[in-house]
Amino acid sequence: MSEKPCCGFSVKMIYACSGASDTGEITDRAARQIRDDKIGYMSCLAGIGGGVDDLIEKAQAASKILVIDGCETDCGKKTFEKAGFDHFVHLRLNDLGLKKGETPVTDSRIQMVAEEGKKLLASQTIS
Repeated sequence: MSEKPCCGFSVKMIYACSGASDTGEITDRAARQIRDDKIGYMSCLAGIGGGVDDLIEKAQAASKILVIDGCETDCGKKTFEKAGFDHFVHLRLNDLGLKKGETPVTDSRIQMVAEEGKKLLASQTIS
């Protein structure tokens, strides 16, 4: 995916797995926190997987993409790869010691994940 400005400016996009588990809720709420802190725009991961043209185009125009997954299944990462994206930063909650089914949702955990996501969006490295 090449970096292209959207509508005259570049934006950072955030996508969360938002799964049904505790860690899925944390990913969703952390992504919303990053959005609320005006670091980037949150968009619909299901739209990427469903091939919704408008949402794919917005992602293609992003200066940087953050994908947050709640567990090692990496649904978000796989969704982007299947859609043909190869330049995005990826955050997996397992890598932070948060395990699906064993991680009660707390404000401090949401904040921790949001801070890690912000660091990735600020970094120059895209994998």
